[in-house]
Amino acid sequence: MAPSHNGSALAGNLTNQFVQPPWRVALWSVAYSSILAVAVFGNLVVMWIILAHKRMRTVTNYFLLNLAFSDASMAAFNTLVNFVYATHGDWYFGEAYCKFHNFFPVTAVFASIYSMTAIAVDRYMAIIHPLKPHLSATATKVVIVCIWVLAVVLAFPLCFFSTIRKLPKRTLCYVAWPRPGEDPFMYHIIVTALVYMLPLVVMGITYTVVGVTLWGGEIPGDSSDNYHGQLRAKRKVVKMMIIVVVTFAICWLPYHVYFLVTGLNKQLVKKKSIQQVYLSVMWLAMSSTMYNPIIYCCLNSRFRAGFKRAFRWCPFVRLSSYDELELRATRLQVARQNSMYTLSRMETTVVAVCDPINLASGFAYMWKVLVHARSENL
Repeated sequence: MAPSHNGSALAGNLTNQFVQPPWRVALWSVAYSSILAVAVFGNLVVMWIILAHKRMRTVTNYFLLNLAFSDASMAAFNTLVNFVYATHGDWYFGEAYCKFHNFFPVTAVFASIYSMTAIAVDRYMAIIHPLKPHLSATATKVVIVCIWVLAVVLAFPLCFFSTIRKLPKRTLCYVAWPRPGEDPFMYHIIVTALVYMLPLVVMGITYTVVGVTLWGGEIPGDSSDNYHGQLRAKRKVVKMMIIVVVTFAICWLPYHVYFLVTGLNKQLVKKKSIQQVYLSVMWLAMSSTMYNPIIYCCLNSRFRAGFKRAFRWCPFVRLSSYDELELRATRLQVARQNSMYTLSRMETTVVAVCDPINLASGFAYMWKVLVHARSENL
């Protein structure tokens, strides 16, 4: 997000007091460029893994797809531009991009955190109320569209009031609020409440209840035959999402604190040292876009297999046959040929011969495999 009130506070300065020495600019350039490279490329790989493999197209992964898209977009369109403007104090990109630059980060962050919230609610319903209807693929897409519509509505004032001001030695991009003394602070309180505090409270409550159920009690509706397999699978998903949420909360906390503090004490934005503080908190906030692909790769076997497949051209990456099977759609087919039954799963065929006396045990075994395969899905 752009410093919405810094531009108006500095509008009276004809000289640029925020020029930095070249060595400092070089260090910040490396730091921000690393975010851009890892976030854009990593999230594009995540999107490819989900879209290119039918087995990965689950409700949770559709929300992860939306999260990856918003993170990659914000990293691509705002990270370096925000860095250049914060470093030089001079806007080079025109009025149209000024409006987009102030508008899009709020939209993308809203989409990101409410995708996480939707996953938390979906996990809560799947684990605490397993017998109630779950989100379908169509309903999931509708929820994602609603998230983006609400995000656009929330960020629209930034687009509407953004403008540029040309001074003798530089150009400013800022939000020209109707009441400069009150509106920026009130707007950021609203943003902090809706885009940070509220979703984190919702996710904190849902994951606390889910965590107590998974690690301290019994899962409602689970059968004893496959209880431990389902428990392990659900714990892995919940643990991964908790780490994603905590990472997001840590990265964005200093940024929101910065705007609240500078909103209460407007004299702080006039100090030269505030530039380094802003660059630091902005780097930490923007870095939240690059951690999720790393978390998925480390904590989820299917995403790890997808990353191996994407990087199989590297000499040190080995794609095993098990990794290939992880990404293939699970298919369970039973065909009767006289007294022989064939069980086909993930293109691997297991032939079991049983006489009519053992038919019941054979079908029981195949049902266990089917339930286990379903419990493994993210």
